[in-house]
Amino acid sequence: KALDGVRILDFTHVQSGPTCTQLLAWFGADVIKVERAGAGDITREQLRDIPDADSLYFTMLNHNKRSVTIDTKNPEGKLVLEALIQKCDVLVENFAPGALERMGFSWERIQELNPRMIVASVKGFGPGPYEDCKVYENVAQCVGGAASTTGFDDGPPVVTGAQIGDSGTGLHLALGIVTALYQRTMTGRGQKVLAAMQDGVLNLCRVKLRDQQRLERTGVMKEYPQYPNGTFGEAVPRAGNASGGGQPGWILKCKGWEHDPNAYIYFITQAPVWAKICNVIGREEWATDPQYATPNARLPRLQEIFAEIERWTMTKTKFEAMEILNRYDIPCGPILSMKEIAQDESLRRTGTIVEVDHPVRGKYLTVGNPIKLSDSPTQVTRSPLLGEHTDEVMAELGYSSAQIEALRACGAI
Repeated sequence: KALDGVRILDFTHVQSGPTCTQLLAWFGADVIKVERAGAGDITREQLRDIPDADSLYFTMLNHNKRSVTIDTKNPEGKLVLEALIQKCDVLVENFAPGALERMGFSWERIQELNPRMIVASVKGFGPGPYEDCKVYENVAQCVGGAASTTGFDDGPPVVTGAQIGDSGTGLHLALGIVTALYQRTMTGRGQKVLAAMQDGVLNLCRVKLRDQQRLERTGVMKEYPQYPNGTFGEAVPRAGNASGGGQPGWILKCKGWEHDPNAYIYFITQAPVWAKICNVIGREEWATDPQYATPNARLPRLQEIFAEIERWTMTKTKFEAMEILNRYDIPCGPILSMKEIAQDESLRRTGTIVEVDHPVRGKYLTVGNPIKLSDSPTQVTRSPLLGEHTDEVMAELGYSSAQIEALRACGAI
């Protein structure tokens, strides 16, 4: 495995941190998840669909990990944690600001115990006026610029169903950790790695920051649906389903849209295939008409053009339309529901969707590793039961059976 030999001390919970550590575990790192005895990660019980079984929320974020329970407020438990810090390469946490310090494990203390330790943190905000504020998924989308630029111009800001605040920041943190591990091979030193949720969302919204500067310079953005008849204000507006790139796109109805909320297709009027689009929809004259023949000529007429294309897509199912359009290399994509994705056999063959067997809840579907390495294939294993590997990890730290029982008797583990 790519990260064989790397040991991660996982102090994360809920979604952002567990996303990060699960990705590292998929790449082969030994991830030891530290949890509270009797309770564990709060998501074990959130949104349960089977009584007394770990929720899908927990299981889908904690594959390939080992779980230990430690009471860090217990003096003996704190000694166990110190031993783990000395043995591990990375400590990952997404506590509230200052929580790690209050536990007695400041950066300076961790460096005393293990100067090679990398301490990686997810926080809501970076240094500044809001650094002590808690942030959750939708808050991150709002403060990172996503919500203000999502939705339609005549409606309120909208958050996306994609977890770009939590999972998106976890992915950023994983890259930071791997980078710090690589640098350590040359310096021998650990370091702090920070991924702020506001920063992560903004990084994913860079095209909107681009558009803000364009708007300030020109006062108009011709590829937005507000052009030519609407008005632009001081900030980047909500653009409906307009593309964020240089090729105009829109979501169009397909056959059956009246009763199927996902009978739609995303259609891009890519300039190099404009003549093919005109032929497919039966408007061959548009290919040479000066009012439609060039991208700049089409910009003021995009809504009219998409309405005409939609008259064609409404005669086809979204899959029929995609099959026809792909013959001509016309960019498009059907709107897939979660049910359709769950049933997609090709996604299962590639390991993007996997079925896992759990000893309590039985079989369930989950996402697999989205990143494929040719020399390090990912095998997704089930999430751990609470404290399932406590004795195993204690033994690896050198504790005898009698010592482990004594730690359990005093409530340290």
